[in-house]
Amino acid sequence: MSELRPGPGAPTPPIPLAGDAGAVTGRLGAAPVDLDAGFLDRLRAACADVEVDAAATAEASRDWWPLAMVWATDGQVGGLAGAVARPTTTGEVAAVVALCDGAGVPITAAGGRSSVVGGTVPVFGGVLLDLCGLSGIAAVDATSMVVEVWAGTFGDAFEDELAQRHAMTVGHWPQSMSLSTVGGWLACRGAGQLSNRYGKIEDIVVGLEVVLADGRVIRTGGQPRQAVGPDLTQVFVGSEGTLGIITRAWLQAHPTPGHRRSAAYGFPTFQAGLDAMRRITQRGATPAVMRLYDEIESQRNHQTPDGVNALLVLDEGDGSLVDAGMEVVAEECVELGRRLDPGLVDHWMERRNDVAALEALIAKGFVVDTMEVAGPWAALPSIYEAATAAIAAVDGTLAVSAHQSHSYRTGACLYFTFAGKVDADQRDAYYTAAWDAGTRAVLDHGGALSHHHGVGLNRARFVADALGPAFATLVALKRALDPNGVLNPGKLGLPSPFGAVPWP
Repeated sequence: MSELRPGPGAPTPPIPLAGDAGAVTGRLGAAPVDLDAGFLDRLRAACADVEVDAAATAEASRDWWPLAMVWATDGQVGGLAGAVARPTTTGEVAAVVALCDGAGVPITAAGGRSSVVGGTVPVFGGVLLDLCGLSGIAAVDATSMVVEVWAGTFGDAFEDELAQRHAMTVGHWPQSMSLSTVGGWLACRGAGQLSNRYGKIEDIVVGLEVVLADGRVIRTGGQPRQAVGPDLTQVFVGSEGTLGIITRAWLQAHPTPGHRRSAAYGFPTFQAGLDAMRRITQRGATPAVMRLYDEIESQRNHQTPDGVNALLVLDEGDGSLVDAGMEVVAEECVELGRRLDPGLVDHWMERRNDVAALEALIAKGFVVDTMEVAGPWAALPSIYEAATAAIAAVDGTLAVSAHQSHSYRTGACLYFTFAGKVDADQRDAYYTAAWDAGTRAVLDHGGALSHHHGVGLNRARFVADALGPAFATLVALKRALDPNGVLNPGKLGLPSPFGAVPWP
């Protein structure tokens, strides 16, 4: 799947900042931690590339969070870093982190800044640690099929080099392929579009190099299915930079696929399509892509007739396995639905990494976002109905829809999209109301808070409810690994020593 031409290998701005970039202000209003001249001198001694220019820090302080894109049209970002440090070695990362920990300065790790939940917003200022300088494939073990890669490596460049030089793929292919880095995938527990075959990133990762809050560097994992206490790798996967900073990863790879097949099917209801996907998965078939669109999204994205819920299927890999899996797909889908033009898959393939629509809609004054969740098969129909109804009931909502894009034996992901139009001074309130309504409906009907976008700032207020009594364990882990609370404060709903996390 390396047909995407690699991009610039640097963060892509989500939407232009209105006005003078040097005069940008922070929207959230949290008091930033001041960085005095003495601290900045020590920071420059720890890292060769440090920038304090107002325009540069403003740009580095934002990501692809749609609400923050709305703020950008008013010349604002969520929070402003006092300095941007760009290390190129693990040693520099460790030195910067240890300095911040000792001085009580918040530090927010960032790579491509593709987070759509405000994961890299420096809520309390401090240092923005840009990891893009830790880039490239460090080593390839072709016998064991393990790739060692630096955390700041952009996904498109990573897969292109793997394919061209090593005839391999890791198979992690998110829509944000050109915008995101390997470290970001791991930090938010991401999923690629081919996850049914290759797994989510937590299934792909073999081991990690992590810098702890006090500057110590550790390695986790590295052996197949080792039983040496709890899996410490998974402690840091999904921790969003709050427990440690990932600098390097070891990922499992596969030979470049030599065979590919695709098909498309239509179902009279969304639930019928879900049933087909469940039966396919529980029979043991693992087509790389199975994407079921409800009637609204089927019409909008694929121009299907009324009453059609379209399922796109694509698989790649060993020919014998692919053919056997696609036979299972055909048996289940023909029984519950009907065949559609397989050209729908080609159409999706051509557009699957396009993220331009979001900027265009927000620039026109719309409030737009997506909300991906997970749930057991038994609960998915009620989650779908309840969440779409709840968001639709919020004043200002113009459209809400969903698709299902990642399937497992026990359940799957639902991916909601909503759009609203309200007066400019009501955009924050509408956004918050839509997220509150949709999230509460999901949690009340047995779903999970997130499937692959993570928590960041946007979902932080829901984490305690989502985890229940287990939230105290997460808090204790944070206090043990980051006693001074300097690592990405304000995220995952964790307590912060720098004050309460403000909200619009």
